[in-house]
Amino acid sequence: MVLNTNKHSLKISIIVSDLSSSGSGRWGGAVRPFLLAKALQKMGHQVKIFGLGFGVQTPQFSKDIPIVYIPSEYHSGIIDASKELISQIDGDILYAIKPKTTSFGLAIIKKLTSGCPLILDIDDWEMSWFGGDKWKFGFKPIKFIKEIVKEDGALRYPDHPLYLRWLEKFISYADAVTTHNTFLQKKFGGVYIPQGKDLELFNPSKFDPITCKRKYGLENYRVLMFPGAPRPYKGLEDLLEAMDLLQWEDLKLVIVGGSPYDDYDKYLQERWSKWIISIPPQPFEQMPEIISCADVMVIPQRKTPETIAQFPLKLTDAMAMAKPILATRVGDIPEVLQDTGYLVNPQSPEDLAQGIKTIFQGYQTAIDKGLKARERYFKYYSQEQMVFMLDQVIASLPLKK
Repeated sequence: MVLNTNKHSLKISIIVSDLSSSGSGRWGGAVRPFLLAKALQKMGHQVKIFGLGFGVQTPQFSKDIPIVYIPSEYHSGIIDASKELISQIDGDILYAIKPKTTSFGLAIIKKLTSGCPLILDIDDWEMSWFGGDKWKFGFKPIKFIKEIVKEDGALRYPDHPLYLRWLEKFISYADAVTTHNTFLQKKFGGVYIPQGKDLELFNPSKFDPITCKRKYGLENYRVLMFPGAPRPYKGLEDLLEAMDLLQWEDLKLVIVGGSPYDDYDKYLQERWSKWIISIPPQPFEQMPEIISCADVMVIPQRKTPETIAQFPLKLTDAMAMAKPILATRVGDIPEVLQDTGYLVNPQSPEDLAQGIKTIFQGYQTAIDKGLKARERYFKYYSQEQMVFMLDQVIASLPLKK
C-alpha cells in the first residue's frame, strides 16, 4: 500500500553511522542527516535520529530533533551497542545515511526483522578515501582471521574498505536511494535531494555585517571565510598561497570550526599564522550570524576523487546568506553556482589571487551576484525543494499495511 505523505504522519528513523564529535555530531544541525530531518519534520513526519558514538565526548545536539545516541568503541563493544541501537529503532520508515556498516548495515538488519521500507542516502563515495574502484583487499585466510580476532585488528574497524565495498553491492536492497550530486547519482542511481537550509534562519536581512564583525573582532579586516573542517583536498593551502601573492595586510582567512580529525589546522597556523583567524565550533543556529561577517565566502576545492564525489555545505550557506562567493570549478559547484559567483580553476593560487582582486575591485557587483545566488538557491536548492523531492520518494515506498 502506498500512502500519500501529505495526509499521513509517519515515524521516520534516520540511522547515522557515527554521531560522535568527530562524526555527524561535530556540526550539530549543520550536516546532511539533520537537514533531512528538518525537511521531514516540515512535512509533518515524526523524526528521530539514531546512531552510535565513537568518542569520549557526547556532542551537544539541537533539542528539536529527538536523538538516540549509544556510545561505543571502534574495536570493542560495537556488537552489543549495535544490538541496543537496533532494538530502539521504531520508525515506519528506515532512512540510513551513508552505505556504512553502522548505518546501512544496521538498517538492513532492521528491515529484515521489521519489514519496514528502507531509504539509503549517499552523500559521499566512501571508497574514494581508499583509492576508489582500484582498491583491492588481497585476501589471505590467515591474515583475514588475525585482523578479525586481535583486539585492534583492522577488520574490527567498522569502516574498513572491505565492508564498504561489500555494502556497495547491497545498495539495490534499499527501497529508494537519495543523493545530493551528479557524480553520486550517476554512480549509484537514486533521486537528487539538495542540501536545503531554512531560509528564515539563514536570512541576511536579520544581520548587520558591521555589527557582527565587531562582535567577533573582525571589524578591521577584509574577511575571507571558510566554515568547516580544513583538509588538504579542500584547497586552503592554495588560497593561503594566493594571499601570500597579494600581501594585503588587512586580508584574513577566518576558519570556523576547525578539524576534529588531525593536526592539519596546526600545520596551517604554523605556516600561515599571518593570514589566519580561527573561530571555534559554534552552534548551528549561530552560523548565519557568523557568516554575515564574511566579505567573501571561499570554496577553493582541489580536483580529487573525494571532492568530485562531495558537495560542500558551505556553498549552500553562502548562497542562502547572499554572500559573494569565490569557488573552484570542481564537481557540481559550477552547475549550482553558475553566474551568481566567481569561479576559478582548482589548484591555482594565481587564479585565486586574481579572483580576490576582481571581487574587491568591483565589490558592488560581487554583492549583486550574492543576492542573485540567494534567489537561485531558493528556486532550486532550498528546504522547500527538499520537501518536494522527499515527498515523492516517500510516496513511492511499499509501506506496511
